[in-house]
Amino acid sequence: MKKLKRSARLVEMTQYLLFRPHVLIPLTTFADQYNSAKSSISEDLAIIKEVFEDEGLGELQTLAGAAGGVRFTPKMTKAASLRLVEGLCAQLQQTERVLPGGFLYMTDLLGQPSIIQDLGKTFATAFADEDVDVVMTVETKGIPLAYATASFMNLPVVLVRRDAKVTEGSAVSINYVSGSNKRIQTMSLAKRALKEESRVLIIDDFMRVGGTVRGMIDLLQEFNATVKGIGVFVESTEAEERLVDNYVSLARMTAVDPKTKQVGVFPGNYFDEKEG
Repeated sequence: MKKLKRSARLVEMTQYLLFRPHVLIPLTTFADQYNSAKSSISEDLAIIKEVFEDEGLGELQTLAGAAGGVRFTPKMTKAASLRLVEGLCAQLQQTERVLPGGFLYMTDLLGQPSIIQDLGKTFATAFADEDVDVVMTVETKGIPLAYATASFMNLPVVLVRRDAKVTEGSAVSINYVSGSNKRIQTMSLAKRALKEESRVLIIDDFMRVGGTVRGMIDLLQEFNATVKGIGVFVESTEAEERLVDNYVSLARMTAVDPKTKQVGVFPGNYFDEKEG
């Protein structure tokens, strides 16, 4: 128990809330921590709430009653997300990023903590209204993006593997058709990794036809799980027919010109509708 000046108390309370998204925190937690009256804590929270909302950092919801408290939901304005994605699109259009098969080299961008955190916060904002239990991705390049998204939603991450690992015990494996080359491939998920009837948010870094995501959807049926949302960083627009519907993309990639290696990368369908 300690007594701090309001300025110091505001800093500590803000940090406490930022590191505990989507957690209902009773006012007594702060009152006991700082040896302050609940009325003073309420005034502090009102200041924090105003700053969060004015700066587009998120929402601070107050719940009344004996079981009430405050809950912080991280948010990123669509305008801020659009600025981020437009900058990434400009980098992704560099010809030296074009790889054989029409893929883009994105590993360096997805390895930068500041970028991956903002992308994760964007996905967390896009799916903030969904009732989700876990975030799922398939190894390997989508892992940082899934963890960033999960950190802002305060959810665990479930990792689908290309091959079963003996260290994870018994697993459920399925065969799926890769959308890009029509090859039969295998993915597996440890039985202990996901509870039956879980509500799942799928996050991936790239989608062309959607074969991998379709495979994850089929795998989830083995667990009687429900897909509550699908988010991809970059989608290819050259696919004539998708294997999945109702997904959120942050960027779109046009077909690569084989002679010049020119490729167009533009904001995805998340930005098709203006923010209300």
